[in-house]
Amino acid sequence: MTICDSHIHVVGDPGTRPQVADRTYTAGEAKLETLLRVANPQGVGRFVVVQPSFYGTDNSVTLEAIAALGANGRGVAVIDPARVTPAELAALAAGGITGLRINLYSTLAEQRGGSMQESFGAMAAVAQRYGWHVEVIATAAKLQEAAGLFAQSPVPVVIDHYGVHGGVTPASDTGQALLSLLRLPHIWMKLSAPYRCSDDPLATKPDPDWVAAILDAGSARCVWGSDWPHTAPHGRQTGAGVPLPYRSLDYATVLDDARSALPASLADGILRHNPARLYGFATP
Repeated sequence: MTICDSHIHVVGDPGTRPQVADRTYTAGEAKLETLLRVANPQGVGRFVVVQPSFYGTDNSVTLEAIAALGANGRGVAVIDPARVTPAELAALAAGGITGLRINLYSTLAEQRGGSMQESFGAMAAVAQRYGWHVEVIATAAKLQEAAGLFAQSPVPVVIDHYGVHGGVTPASDTGQALLSLLRLPHIWMKLSAPYRCSDDPLATKPDPDWVAAILDAGSARCVWGSDWPHTAPHGRQTGAGVPLPYRSLDYATVLDDARSALPASLADGILRHNPARLYGFATP
């Protein structure tokens, strides 16, 4: 079974695929074929396309990428639960969407405000109707605040990027709250983007203490993602008119460093079998 990259973004030409007006920077084009050229030689053949914040609720680029991937593609969409129509949801389901994303981490999300309590219930209700999960990107502190919501969720909850733990240790109150969540049978974790948890914006090696703690809590519900094309750090996002380059990272190194951090006995599950279960890929 091929490796699954469970967290990638595809970005169209900004000149023809508009990004939302209130974005905090302009993302450059990141073509699916560019990703495939670097990922396929590494044995990566399945992909989960995650809707980026700068496209808002226009999921068209994401859906086009999933269609191009065929049976090897799935996606996570962004919607406004108060405005989305049944026809739009049906189109998302038909297009390979298996989850809905809540973003309380990006600079754009911070500017718009809002809380997990306001967002999660409505999103989970929609996800439940379609057999989807809810994916959440937020700092470990915000995840701790919402732990009760997640614990009672009627749908699976997928936490992005090692829980964006930052300077928090596994032994801290916040760390323990996150690990307690991961012990629940419907909570999943994406082992992706270690640079979002580090002072080094180009870090590709995850924190070993956090990896060990996460795997101890719920290795059967962990998946790997590259976070390609590695969007710029928040501190550089200063305005919609500012085009920012992606972080310069080698795909093979990102995968190798993630795999090296995993016990050999768990690597196949996290890279192949767990994502097949979560996203509904065919199994042999």
